Amino acid sequence: MPFSEIALRVVLAFAGAFVVATGIDFAVGGIASLGIEGPRDFFTVTNQHAFEVRDNHTRFIGGVWLGVGLVLLTAAVWLKALKPALLACIVLIFIGGIARFSAQRIDLVLGPEIVGSLIAELVGMPVLFLWVWHAHKH
Repeated sequence: MPFSEIALRVVLAFAGAFVVATGIDFAVGGIASLGIEGPRDFFTVTNQHAFEVRDNHTRFIGGVWLGVGLVLLTAAVWLKALKPALLACIVLIFIGGIARFSAQRIDLVLGPEIVGSLIAELVGMPVLFLWVWHAHKH
């Protein structure tokens, strides 16, 4: 196995593990999360029913994110078989990065809490896409 493929599999394993952890954080913890990514005391509920509905939607989105992480993690082992699914997940992460700008708060999106993720999503994902695309071309 060429070094570039070994490196790709290592990157996929680490990225997948990170995405799985953050997916679990919201799939299980809801809006407040489990606290894996930081403090949980950042809001006050003023409408319990509306909160529970949004919280449930957040758990769903966290579960989808967990699924994306499982694809990345599994692709580290079964790269050739999961290549189309992996490429689709990479595109979804890129789209998610673009969606951050819908908040219309460039100061927030480019702030220290988000800019690292944004760079991974908008720069790292296209690089990863090309890397995966060219893997197993023979």
